[in-house]
Amino acid sequence: MAESLRVRCPSCLRDHQFAAPVYPCVCGFALSPPLVQGAVPERFLRRTWAEDWVQVRCGHCGRLDHWPQPELGCPCGTLLRIPVQSAEDVVDTGPSEAPQSAPQPSHIPLPRTANSPRPAFRPIAIRTARDAVTMAELYLKWLGFREVVQQDVHLPEARPEPPVDVPLAPAIDLRGPGLTAQVNPSTQPAAPRDVECLWLTGLTAAAATTVYFSLAGYAGDARTRADDLGVALFSMDLTGSPQPVNTQAAELVSTGV
Repeated sequence: MAESLRVRCPSCLRDHQFAAPVYPCVCGFALSPPLVQGAVPERFLRRTWAEDWVQVRCGHCGRLDHWPQPELGCPCGTLLRIPVQSAEDVVDTGPSEAPQSAPQPSHIPLPRTANSPRPAFRPIAIRTARDAVTMAELYLKWLGFREVVQQDVHLPEARPEPPVDVPLAPAIDLRGPGLTAQVNPSTQPAAPRDVECLWLTGLTAAAATTVYFSLAGYAGDARTRADDLGVALFSMDLTGSPQPVNTQAAELVSTGV
């Protein structure tokens, strides 16, 4: 069973029960990064691709691999990095008797009156901007949207940081019947203006649902603005498991389309 701990958001002081993500080793064993109990989570606004990976040693075969750093997206919009013990400090308990399969990610439970639940979403690790867009497309299809397609936009393998006086490249559009979505794979949190632009795009396209995915969380009053406009907000981490940030997103996860 994955290790868990209680995490308090330093921005809104909300408590969360965080469970360590589980990764599949090539030997078939399920492993998870060892969390540092009692450590204060780190709040960050910028992502650096080189620093978002941790080394985890498999307790079954001893293999040492790089896996995404555990993260927690608070509903207030703050993105937290959960401290992990270094591979050298972890005591090897020896090989297990049998490999275990990795449990599927958990989401907000369905209401009692809902239909049969969907199969669990199978995330993909995000290593490039293209991975982030592909993951969002797959997640929207898992929610029940059909014929989801992305705009033909060239994405670099890793986005360089732009100069201060140059605006960030626009988020990548995803479209489907009744759906307008955008993916922000940059290292900058989504701003209220980004949410407003998506809402206007959806209004022009007569889309019933607008969804925003951000890899670096949300800045300022972006969540409040999204609540006012009815835009569903999701945060993403490098494991490829989107997390709902506001009520509209939580309802999509619970009931689907």
